[in-house]
Amino acid sequence: MLTNKNIIIMGVRNKWSIAWGIAQSCLEQNANIILTYRGERERESIEKLVQKEYASKIRLYACDVSSDDQIQELFNKAGKDYGILHGLVHAVAHANTDDLRDSFINTSREGFLHAMDISAYSLIAVSRYAKELMKDGGSIITLTYQGSNRVVLGYNVMGVAKAALESSVRYLAHDLGLQNIRINAISAGPVKTVSAMGIQNFGDVLDIVQQRAPLKRNITLKELGNIASCLLSDHTMGITGQIIYADSGFSILGM
Repeated sequence: MLTNKNIIIMGVRNKWSIAWGIAQSCLEQNANIILTYRGERERESIEKLVQKEYASKIRLYACDVSSDDQIQELFNKAGKDYGILHGLVHAVAHANTDDLRDSFINTSREGFLHAMDISAYSLIAVSRYAKELMKDGGSIITLTYQGSNRVVLGYNVMGVAKAALESSVRYLAHDLGLQNIRINAISAGPVKTVSAMGIQNFGDVLDIVQQRAPLKRNITLKELGNIASCLLSDHTMGITGQIIYADSGFSILGM
């Protein structure tokens, strides 16, 4: 589905990252991939993941999304090396541990601004530069979670940041539509990632979803990757501004 498509994927940290599941699916669909990393430790971790068979299809570029200069440099390099961009995956989010472990009412001002900057504003910033390279239209994807509209204990300020992220998707869809650029969010069910393990009692969340979801199981990285690659492809050209739930049906449940 993605042959000769150039796609930037932001947020791969290790083999458990949702972003890595997306990257694997895109590679299986024959896409050309740019993976971004923040520091040398992340770069080394990503390099260990890249198998020799895919080495020619992947490039690594540095980018700290809290820096406008680094974001601009990322897209300058992508433009120089590829000329055109077809897809962008924004899988970047962060909140201070103290703001996840304490009660939400005790969220610090600094922690609130940090979570909003990295988890929500960064989507706006990277989309602004990506649109200049999406000369033939394109698709942008970000990741969210139902803690944006329901209280999930321990999710705290990240839930507020995800709510802002989802609203940003809708406003960006309006702005980008004139250039035939689509943007959607995948609201994934709980997955064992490094970030998720920072949430208190996360194991209980996995158990509850497995017990109550209509499919009686948790979503897998491969399934999320396949959903993302489909959204990046021409098969979903009529979909934009949407929050697409991929959670084994858990989000449809009431009490």
